[in-house]
Amino acid sequence: MQLNEPPVIEAGARRATFEITPDVRPPVGVLGVGVDLVHVPSFAEQLELPESRFRGLFTPGERADIADKSGAARHWAVRWAAKEAVIKAWSASIFGNQPVMGDEAFGQIETVTDAWGRPRIALHGEVARALAAFQIDVSLSHDGDHAIAYVVLSAPTSEA
Repeated sequence: MQLNEPPVIEAGARRATFEITPDVRPPVGVLGVGVDLVHVPSFAEQLELPESRFRGLFTPGERADIADKSGAARHWAVRWAAKEAVIKAWSASIFGNQPVMGDEAFGQIETVTDAWGRPRIALHGEVARALAAFQIDVSLSHDGDHAIAYVVLSAPTSEA
């Protein structure tokens, strides 16, 4: 089955199975996983403080994207969760070694969306150079008072 074809599910089947061949997507090895949960009302309060450092850590693209959406607080919160989740996945990949960067890394991690609202992580500056060889997959969600991001940092593996 190709990626653009839906799986065929037979009547009575408990789950659909399909095969992704190496020519469709190369095999990868997971290096780190990060997850972050943000309480939206608390984060919104922090953003409103005059001395808040958070707003300055969002990229112009993130600010523009959020300006076009209703319910801005949840969109700020889920993007912050994504930044935290990327840092956590990166940190997990270098377990036992000192952190590579400080808080300046947050401003170099951006959540971008396509025309259908599907998120991706775009990296800039030193973070982009440090993670250039890696793939970052992200899933975002918000419901009620909470926003969550889940990130997987992976790298191609050698084929056997």
